[in-house]
Amino acid sequence: MPTDPTPIDTRSTAPALKAEILAEALPYIKRFFDKTIVIKYGGNAMTDPRLKDCFARDVVLLKLVGMNPVVVHGGGPQIESLLGRVGKKGEFVEGMRVTDAETMEIVEMVLGGQVNKEIVNLINQHGGKAVGLTGKDASFIRAKKLMMQKKDAPLGDVVDIGQVGQITAIDPSLIAFLDQGDFIPVIAPIGVGTDGETYNINADVVAGKLAEILKAEKLVLLTNTPGVLDKSGKLLTGLTPRDIDALVENGTLSGGMLPKIGSALDAARSGVKSVHIIDGRVEHCLLLEILTDHGVGTMIKSM
Repeated sequence: MPTDPTPIDTRSTAPALKAEILAEALPYIKRFFDKTIVIKYGGNAMTDPRLKDCFARDVVLLKLVGMNPVVVHGGGPQIESLLGRVGKKGEFVEGMRVTDAETMEIVEMVLGGQVNKEIVNLINQHGGKAVGLTGKDASFIRAKKLMMQKKDAPLGDVVDIGQVGQITAIDPSLIAFLDQGDFIPVIAPIGVGTDGETYNINADVVAGKLAEILKAEKLVLLTNTPGVLDKSGKLLTGLTPRDIDALVENGTLSGGMLPKIGSALDAARSGVKSVHIIDGRVEHCLLLEILTDHGVGTMIKSM
């Protein structure tokens, strides 16, 4: 099995090497100037203090060199923690959290409050101008109830998993308005129905759909693995949608990876030029993936 990558201690890096690294970033800065990059933030990167700090600094740097980062975050560990404190246990169906009314209250409290504001505060501490949102703000993420298809069951044999949402529409005007003011949107994956009902939506799904609607240059999904792995644990990169379909069919990809892969495929097929599933356990993984020749994960190409 792959071992966790060892971070490079840049504090002991020779000045000449630092200059070389900065020069290497120049063509990427030029290529992605004024381009939108949607980043799904989750996993260990959200719970380890050092990784949280690295993430915030990376996002601010991307903004300062002329890119337009849009952050969509999860919060699974934080939700599980609060559920445990009230005596509830999380349940999942095909990677989607079963969300009854009580769980929805906790999800909204954690995602729209605690986690969202912590990320906003971290980015702002490092010189950014972050603004926290949920899809309920200006009703910019519209949703309806998602009914899950049972695995290996006849089409139409579905499971009701509660207040879990399926995106029906995203209005990009709010994000465009914030971009004009050089703000960094930080979005909690909560949608609103036509009747005002609140829906919990998988963060990977929101990030993928948002990348599609915003015509993003890149969609970057942070994970707790080195990327997409084959059955022997080897990292795969430079994949096409057809390659991914084959990995799902043969069972290499399953469980919690399915929503992530599904959103990655939809984005790649809908015009997002590249999708990156990267290792969020690596310090400054965003900068390594976007501004250097050495990636830290799997790239899925649109062609």
